Amino acid sequence: MTPSPRSIAIVGAGPAGLAAAEVLSAAGVRVALYDRMPSAARKFLMAGRGGLNLTHSEPADAFRARYGTAAERLAPALAAFPPQALRDWAAGLGEETFVGSSGRVFPRSFKASPLLRAWLGQLAANGVTFHPRHDWRGFDAAGAPLFETPDGPAEVKADAVILALGGASWPRLGSDGGFVPALRALGVEVKDLVPANMGVLVPWSEIFQQKFAGTPLKRIALTFNGVTVKGEAMVSATGLEGGAIYALSAPLRQALADGPVTLHVDLRPDLDGAELARRLGGGPGSASLSTFLRKAAGLAPVAVGLIREATGPARPDPATLARLVKALPLTITGHAGMERAISSAGGIAWDGIGPDFSLRGLPPHLPPVFVAGEMLDWEAPTGGYLLQAVIATGRAAGAGALARLSR
Repeated sequence: MTPSPRSIAIVGAGPAGLAAAEVLSAAGVRVALYDRMPSAARKFLMAGRGGLNLTHSEPADAFRARYGTAAERLAPALAAFPPQALRDWAAGLGEETFVGSSGRVFPRSFKASPLLRAWLGQLAANGVTFHPRHDWRGFDAAGAPLFETPDGPAEVKADAVILALGGASWPRLGSDGGFVPALRALGVEVKDLVPANMGVLVPWSEIFQQKFAGTPLKRIALTFNGVTVKGEAMVSATGLEGGAIYALSAPLRQALADGPVTLHVDLRPDLDGAELARRLGGGPGSASLSTFLRKAAGLAPVAVGLIREATGPARPDPATLARLVKALPLTITGHAGMERAISSAGGIAWDGIGPDFSLRGLPPHLPPVFVAGEMLDWEAPTGGYLLQAVIATGRAAGAGALARLSR
């Protein structure tokens, strides 16, 4: 008699769960995907609205360093599925990619929906079944995964379970950190989930807020605690958002735990201080400050507005203006919450995760449980690093589960 194929339950139908399902279903394993939302990969689709930054083209050592303290633990998964492998995978689904001027990698369509449709179609062809509106609630006394569904509680049987429940950012799209109590009850160490790649709060004046909310700050440099990041930011009604801010989100978040901090903005990083001082040396004369700074320093109206936020109604001397253009101090009073954060930090501690991405030390009545994606304790800046690690760890968890079933 031919033995029945092994079955795996994957909880979470985001990119990590889909990646694990792809590895397993390609090997002939029976895979069932469960998700609390009505459709798969909602946050993935949301990310695609901005162009779907899939990965980054920078050298491997620099790429790995973006993951900070988690770089060593993520290295095997990233080596097994590096950025070029992700680009080849996307091409296999009909989505060719290209490298942008910043080194970021995008699909040529700039959209997430065609890639997701092809991905889901491939999984369906491999026999993967999708079970929407299944909210995971832990395990029953026999070790079966428990779900709350529109038809009431349900339990499923599986030879192994992969948890790919995401972090806690943008909770309305599905990942709300609800797995934390269930895992802690099993003795799993889970670090508190906190916002990452989030905006910061700045107490703008009413006039600046009304005039410039929604205006980009282009070609700037931000400095905090000796670290400088070049890029762009966006003025919001409550502060600043955007890539340059997100790159500093981890140290800003940690420092803000002790109260407000000061961030410095270089409004002309392409212009050295001596040249700027020369250009501003004559002072505005009879011209308005806005006209003077626009002509002499090439500042956009929003940059001039920031200088006015620092000086008030006074007309500072040229030396003071030059210092402000190169190092404008901004008081940061806090950061945005999970509802607006791009990603989250914290999650399952690495000490409780095996090399195959299995959870260690679980009660013996449970099946093997593997974990992947943003629910692990790591963070990275935007720029393709988030999605690359999510998919790579999903595939690693799938490979780990496949090896365990094979044994």
